[in-house]
Amino acid sequence: MTDGATGVTFRDHVRRGAVGILDGFPDALRPEIYVVSFRIWRVGQDPRYPYLAIGYNTESEVRRVLEHECSYEGTARWEYAYWLLEGFEMVGHVPEDPVGSALHVAEAKAEGLWYEDEGTLSEDERDALDDELVLRFDDICIDTARRLRAEGHLDRMLGRPVPIVLFDMDRPGWEVEATEAANPPEVIADFTEHQAVL
Repeated sequence: MTDGATGVTFRDHVRRGAVGILDGFPDALRPEIYVVSFRIWRVGQDPRYPYLAIGYNTESEVRRVLEHECSYEGTARWEYAYWLLEGFEMVGHVPEDPVGSALHVAEAKAEGLWYEDEGTLSEDERDALDDELVLRFDDICIDTARRLRAEGHLDRMLGRPVPIVLFDMDRPGWEVEATEAANPPEVIADFTEHQAVL
């Protein structure tokens, strides 16, 4: 489904938003960025309100973590608990993105996935819709990561291939599956090697 006025789908909006966010990464940090982070989350942990926070981690942050918090480089480098996570821009169904919010709600309603709190759905019916909403947004985020690479945005912005690691703090371990789906194997070889020893 598209916005009748602009012809833009929610998927298009997330992808375009991701390009804009990447372009806004500070020039001075770009040589230090070794990973782009796609943190998937939900406002109030409600699957009807998904968003993607797009950030990065830097070599300087890895060194700081190794000096003060963690002695294993693989952990400091590849586990998001040690990454920079705050202050990054978001796209999706969040107050900061009213266009994305409107597109998401319209498409979820058109697909029969939207429900209101005061509705007459059973808990099982709500859970099934929530699962579909999560899968739908996962697919959009993975597709966005793939297209950023395929269309050359990452290479243009950073001057080299870097992994995009997708993660959801409510689903430990899912980041491996999602990151492998979003990146060519050679780009995530170090990430995959670290995950294999856990």
